[in-house]
Amino acid sequence: MAHWVIRLDDVFRPLINLLREHQLEGNYLQADETRLQVLKETGRPATSDKWMWLVRGGPPNQPVVLFEYDVSRSEVVPSRLLDGFEGVLQADGYAGYNQVCRDNPIIRIGCWDHARRKFIEAVKAAPAKKKGEQVSKADVAIGKIRKLYRIEDRIEDLEPEQKTIQRQKLSQPVLDDLKIWLQTNRRRVPKDSLTWTAINYTLNQWDLLVGYCQDGRLHISNALAENAIRPFAVGRRNWLFADTPRGARASATVYSLIETAQANGLQPYDYLQHVLKHIAAADTVEKFEALLPWNVK
Repeated sequence: MAHWVIRLDDVFRPLINLLREHQLEGNYLQADETRLQVLKETGRPATSDKWMWLVRGGPPNQPVVLFEYDVSRSEVVPSRLLDGFEGVLQADGYAGYNQVCRDNPIIRIGCWDHARRKFIEAVKAAPAKKKGEQVSKADVAIGKIRKLYRIEDRIEDLEPEQKTIQRQKLSQPVLDDLKIWLQTNRRRVPKDSLTWTAINYTLNQWDLLVGYCQDGRLHISNALAENAIRPFAVGRRNWLFADTPRGARASATVYSLIETAQANGLQPYDYLQHVLKHIAAADTVEKFEALLPWNVK
């Protein structure tokens, strides 16, 4: 079965190429990456980390989710994956995305899920509170960030233009208050504490974190990309590793088709069956394009 999937990598390649071209036609992408062990990677120990990268986005209502295997987590990889892209890139605070944003007309924004998660880690690591004890600073920060998410829930169904207006009206005052609170309390917690780490991360990322307020099409977090890469991370707990680089690349191809099908409202099993029944007869670009998820009924 593994060899069948590997052989299909070449069969599916024209579809992946078309999906990548289509994705880059959009102006809003989200990116994430996760570790992967590949046992027989030339020049690399079997136990060393390699990486599965994910880029999600594309034209409105036609999202593309693409996985890409690479041995590296360096800046070279996003520079290759995003070559030719112009628009907004949303990712966590990883510095590996800096170069591609410097070298291209790309505006980078941050992810509030990552900032909030650091405060949650601080709360979980703290000793259990005794009755009547004052809430921690990490708890206070989470409460302030929660207000931003509540606003997003309230304006979820608005058109992008209206979202932008409401964010300026409702979210911006919350952000201003939060920034003042962070700046004040950074000096009041120990520098070796998780709370200080969370505060420092949030302030260092501030200009990126507030970027979503400038455009109603943007999201407060990178959750769509994280949700797309989660099935890969969950599956990895069972199959643990890839044997060869070719197998890792084939996995990336199949995960790309499955997650793109789901993102476009298709049942992945039915979509793959449809593609396998018709791809042998696809001898022109138009016939391959007819197999893209948004062209399949």
